[in-house]
Amino acid sequence: MTVYEYPANTLAGEPIDLHRFADSALLIVNVASKCGFTPQYAGLEQLHAKYQDRGFSVLGVPCNQFGGQEPGTPEEIAEFCSATYGVTFPMLAKVDVNGETRHPLYAELTQYPDSDGIAGDVQWNFEKFLISPEGAPVGRFRSAVAPDDPALVGAIEAQLPR
Repeated sequence: MTVYEYPANTLAGEPIDLHRFADSALLIVNVASKCGFTPQYAGLEQLHAKYQDRGFSVLGVPCNQFGGQEPGTPEEIAEFCSATYGVTFPMLAKVDVNGETRHPLYAELTQYPDSDGIAGDVQWNFEKFLISPEGAPVGRFRSAVAPDDPALVGAIEAQLPR
């Protein structure tokens, strides 16, 4: 299966067909509004803006499983992201990324290891999964890896279809 096969909803609660990202590189990031890593929204938006015309998108996935750092309603999350960081990239509905109620997309993603060979549960907010244009995970970057980190940027550039 590709990541495009999993059902998902937008932050507004509408179904979204993840096939719309087929043939593009995609960075899926579990996000939170009240986290020490929250300023990464700015860098994620910069990546999205810089590479979107070359077949790339960031996909934000709010999650409240880490210290209750994403307690807001969908409307509050959307307003925060837009007003504070100018986020224009797509955002999914808030989901669990770990545990028995883990979203099926994250059941797939967490099988992919990071650069140290460690797979398994998402460790914190702003963990990043790079998806190839074919829909397969090709990179996993932990929360401390900033959006402008050369390793992440290089990995994204290597996946750009155009």
